Amino acid sequence: MGSTEDQPPNPYTLPDPSSTQPLLSKPYPPSLTHEPVALLSDPDPDQSNYLQISYHSGPRPIKDLPFLILFALFLLSTFAFGIFASVNRNPDSSYASSYVYDSNSTSCVIDSSLSTNHLSLNSSLSTSLIWTLVITLIISVPFVLSVLLLLKHFTKQVVYISLPFFIIVPILINVYWFVACTVDSSCSDLFPLVYRILVLVFVFLVIGVVVWIVVVNWHRIELTVNIIGVASHALWRNLGLFGVLPALTLGLVVYYVPIVVFLVFANENGEIVVRYKSEEYYCAWKQDSWVPAYYALGILTMLWSAAAMVEAQVYVTSGTIAQWYFSKDDSGPRRSIRNSLRNAFGPSSGTVCLSGLLICVVRLVRAMVDSARQEGASGMVNLVLQCCVNALLAAFDFLNKFTINFAAITGEAYCTSARMAYELLKRNLLSAVFVETISTRLLAGIAFVFSAIYAVVVCAILNSVSDLGADSYFVAAMAWVLLLVVLGYFVHVLDNVIDTVYVCYAIDRDRGEVSKQEVHEVYVHLPISRTHRQSLIPRTPLSA
Repeated sequence: MGSTEDQPPNPYTLPDPSSTQPLLSKPYPPSLTHEPVALLSDPDPDQSNYLQISYHSGPRPIKDLPFLILFALFLLSTFAFGIFASVNRNPDSSYASSYVYDSNSTSCVIDSSLSTNHLSLNSSLSTSLIWTLVITLIISVPFVLSVLLLLKHFTKQVVYISLPFFIIVPILINVYWFVACTVDSSCSDLFPLVYRILVLVFVFLVIGVVVWIVVVNWHRIELTVNIIGVASHALWRNLGLFGVLPALTLGLVVYYVPIVVFLVFANENGEIVVRYKSEEYYCAWKQDSWVPAYYALGILTMLWSAAAMVEAQVYVTSGTIAQWYFSKDDSGPRRSIRNSLRNAFGPSSGTVCLSGLLICVVRLVRAMVDSARQEGASGMVNLVLQCCVNALLAAFDFLNKFTINFAAITGEAYCTSARMAYELLKRNLLSAVFVETISTRLLAGIAFVFSAIYAVVVCAILNSVSDLGADSYFVAAMAWVLLLVVLGYFVHVLDNVIDTVYVCYAIDRDRGEVSKQEVHEVYVHLPISRTHRQSLIPRTPLSA
């Protein structure tokens, strides 16, 4: 028997917890590339099922059908009652304020002496505003593509050049408005010096928080830069998403038009009746009793539809990127977007509806909790209730983050996708926290900097070619908001790409494969989930 020095190292021994080298930065042991790690807390003996996780390219079964039926009932009810409201509306509702009580006929009649006042708009301001917004919307498309191309080839330069502007731009804006308001007599009269100083100090405190966030996470900037670069490359290979995703948003707007019309017509269902108050008769509009219920139905349908459309866009993005990731060709398979659309609005439409419903409910509950906090609800019971609700919502957000990405890849139902996505990350020591924090903040900061620079250019051009005066700041602000919304949408899409690549990388680790080498070279340096590290034991290698 040989000495211990001659024996090869055990590839299944976990690294020393005191080691400072990240676990994921080490090369995979040969046998672990085909065997995932087992968990003490998961006694399921059939772990081999997890090795089959991959993109499901074949026909997919229908999932979460009850929620699709429920959404269809909401939609059909909204349109059915909306059509009834359109047919049954009372055209006199528009002139309800013109009716007065006639004592001779003891009824309501129109007072012809009433007239309508019309407001006039400043033609120069409105013309400049419309043209500025139209031009901004047109150039936003090449602007976004240019930003994506810069992030693809010069990610590090763009990030490090933009970082100082995260601080400089807010400081300049804060000082500028303070000085401008102090010099302008009308502004200084409406906004006293004490309040101006308070706002100035508050904004500087917010800037200080931003500086602290950048400093604390400085050691993660380099890794985040590489993650953004990989995601930009993946999105550049699937540019068709920039045509499909806005088209889906436009489709949602078109879909909203009849519902909004129905809600307007529903408000006209009723009659003008005679009221008696303070020993005087007067005329008032009496709405039909069913109208408030229809308003609630229509608004809930619109909220659910909006949330479902957002989830459908995430589904299409995830399905498209996953097909590119698991394909051997860097350009990806043909008709990948069409396949994702067919799955999102076909077999997985129930899953998308369920995800949208849950997101909608969470947002409504969070809005109610925030409203209760703002109203000053006090007491220990209210405080405990708010803490419990916030903890529950945070847990749901954590579990929901990668659920729709996983469902788009595998075609599984929502609950199954939530459980399997969580277990997939847990088995492979991957944390869901890192990817969603630093990269999102960096991308949001870059969008803010680029849109602010554009607004300054617009303001300078308006001051040189027009006589708007102070109104040029308002027009430039509107252009800044519009471009910021467009860039925010781009950041949202790129965030979804980052999440999808993250899940695909986890599937690769679980299967012991490398589908995209450039992705593994970056994501292998992600920090491990310390909460899962102590619950691991080595898997026994399969016998030959």
